[in-house]
Amino acid sequence: MRNVYTDLAIEVAETIRHAYPDTDIEGVGMEVTEALEGAVTTTIVEIRNEMGARAMERPVGRFITVESALMKENDLDAHDEIIKIVADRLAALAELAPTDVILVVGLGNSHVTPDALGPRVAAKILVTRHVMDDLTPELGDAVRAVAAVSPGVMGTTGIETAEIVRGLVARVQPDLVIAIDALAARHTKRINATIQMSDTGVSPGGGMGQCRTQLSKETLGVPVIGIGVPTVVDAATLVNDTMDMMLTNIAENCPHDGAFYESLRTLTEEEKYDFICESLTPYAGNMFVTPKEVDAVVERLARIIANALNIALHPGISKDDIDRFMG
Repeated sequence: MRNVYTDLAIEVAETIRHAYPDTDIEGVGMEVTEALEGAVTTTIVEIRNEMGARAMERPVGRFITVESALMKENDLDAHDEIIKIVADRLAALAELAPTDVILVVGLGNSHVTPDALGPRVAAKILVTRHVMDDLTPELGDAVRAVAAVSPGVMGTTGIETAEIVRGLVARVQPDLVIAIDALAARHTKRINATIQMSDTGVSPGGGMGQCRTQLSKETLGVPVIGIGVPTVVDAATLVNDTMDMMLTNIAENCPHDGAFYESLRTLTEEEKYDFICESLTPYAGNMFVTPKEVDAVVERLARIIANALNIALHPGISKDDIDRFMG
């Protein structure tokens, strides 16, 4: 059986709870809060020990997911609220000291829109490391030393992303690395509508199904916060979701339609996914799908994440300041 692929810890927890509804996931805690009259949901999945890590197939740490369909819309007021929520969560996750140096790494391929989130965020970061010695005391207290880089992908540089970042870490000597990358989701409703933050690092290329060497404290020697948005879903997942909706409609409108539909309804999630993958191969077995408006949506998401980062990293900077400085 194939496992349904997802980069989101919340979806892994949901899958386990769906399979074992009467059993808590030992070593894993979940906390859910809502804002903006329920339009924005924040879920914290905390993997507390090795037992939880085995169950979730994720390292011990915190995974914070902010979800809202308003991320995809051109709703600036809603975006401001989401920026504030993400900034607050990032600040709590990072636990920065005033003198800390931060390296922001925008992972992904700037020439492929669904994979361009990281480079677009990096381009909007308020970088200050190069001017810290020239700032007045007042301004110096308002900002931290921040550097940002987009290392590209191995297909265009010929260099493993982890190698580039390790070299930068050795030279810049940051106290924290923040890596932004595109992800893949299990559910289509979360595409371009979810921001995941974690203190466990990130695997470059995960969203495109090409996981490279992980960027984490173990590989870089400094703490790493990973930020990602699912911008794609694999074709088998899309077909699986469509099949679920189709079977639900059939059950509601044609409840006595025969053994064929009943046999499909009784398949487990893994069995359905395995069946779909075999049916799609070789036609679309390795295909990832993204919405047609992805270019505009990725730009909005990049602005949300960059503004949240700028506010979280610079203690004396407001959203109005960011708009003024970054144009």
